[in-house]
Amino acid sequence: MNRKTHWEGVYRDKSPLNVSWYQREPSQSLDLIGRSVANTTAAIIDVGGGASLLVDRLLDLGYQHVSVLDISARALAHARARLAERADQVEWIESDITLFRPAHRYALWHDRAVFHFLTDANDRMAYVDTLRRSLLSGGHAIIAAFAIGGPTQCSGLDIVQYDAAKLMRELGAGFELLEERSELHITPAGKEQKFSYFRCRYLP
Repeated sequence: MNRKTHWEGVYRDKSPLNVSWYQREPSQSLDLIGRSVANTTAAIIDVGGGASLLVDRLLDLGYQHVSVLDISARALAHARARLAERADQVEWIESDITLFRPAHRYALWHDRAVFHFLTDANDRMAYVDTLRRSLLSGGHAIIAAFAIGGPTQCSGLDIVQYDAAKLMRELGAGFELLEERSELHITPAGKEQKFSYFRCRYLP
């Protein structure tokens, strides 16, 4: 089963409120975004944003150039329906991140729980290449992944756990680690998941 088929199936069979990564308030992401881009005209892309409420909160805060990318058309449709008329303020992108070619560059790249699903080295290289194509010089990347000692699988798929040293080796030259945070995420089913958030600056 390819990635797209898998994720379309997830959003066909489950409510976005019941998936394990659901957050009512993406407070950690919002705080890190605020520390990275104070200007509400900055272009932001939420990679794997799907049905996440992050886009709602960014619009609430006045951000004017928000893009949401997801491999699942169903996930994006959930978010668009929830936002109603505000959906027209967002750029919606249906794409596998390893195949994405940005039409313009972004001041900030946000990814909560996409990169850790890339267990193949070639997919990780494609992701980082896309990240480099997408970010402005001096732009920021916020990547959240399962921490060392966290889950080894999610949604029936294997994942890769990360600490700062391991992530920075994957990103390679040009990325400067500014901040690392830990989060204990509680899933809708009440399970604990250890996440790490990494905020980096891109200076090619």
